[in-house]
Parts: sequence; C-alpha cells; structure tokens
Amino acid sequence: MGCYEVSLGDTIGAGTPGEIQTLLRDILPALPSDKLALHCHDTYGQAIANIYVGLESGIRVFDSSVAGLGGCPYAKGASGNVATEDLIYMLHGSGFDTGIDLHKVLETGIFISEFLERINGSKVGIAKTPSQ
Repeated sequence: MGCYEVSLGDTIGAGTPGEIQTLLRDILPALPSDKLALHCHDTYGQAIANIYVGLESGIRVFDSSVAGLGGCPYAKGASGNVATEDLIYMLHGSGFDTGIDLHKVLETGIFISEFLERINGSKVGIAKTPSQ
C-alpha cells in the first residue's frame, strides 16, 4: 500500500518555532519535505510562526480550518486548528500564490461564526469584520 505523506501534528497547540525547527532538523534527513505536512493548533498563538518554520524548511502542505473551528477531543482546552484566513493572509504576504480568494474565505468565516454564535477564531477575520 504505502504512505504518500506524514503529517506532523501539534494537536494541543503548545509547540514553539524552536521546537518545530528542531523536530524538522531531525526528520528531514530521513523524509523529504514534499512528503511532510504540518497540523498546528493555535492554543498558545504559535501556529502561524510554527507553519512559517515549516515553509522555510520546504513543507507546502498545512491543515487549517475556517474561523479556527475545531479543537481536540483528547486535549481539554486545546483550541482549533490554525485559522485558514490567517494562514492565507500570511502565505499571500510572503509571496505565495495559493489560488485562494481570501475575501471569500473571510465571508465564510464570518457567516459560520455568526451561525454558530461563537467568536471568530481568526485574527484576520476579526480585523476584517465590519463593525456591528
């Protein structure tokens, strides 16, 4: 059968850029970056920084969720995945062409947050939400 990708997960969102850098330094000699993905939760606000370390190491696959929805059923208090809006904003600002319309993702995040009656977990989503 085989394995096409290994996803490295920080499902409680406690990892730091230094820890990600050390992990990747140890893993990359055995697995090429095009076979790796990162799954970063944003509990401590480090997900974007951690993903940036992955980008610098050649990783190009990252999990995210609109408005930062989600969480980890195994880790009480863990927040959701990094917000898709925040990830796209960082990628576009770093010169990556994602082919994703950030405005449409922002609209989706605003809609779902209002529908679920929850605070939008995206920093970019909050900054771009019109005042009520």
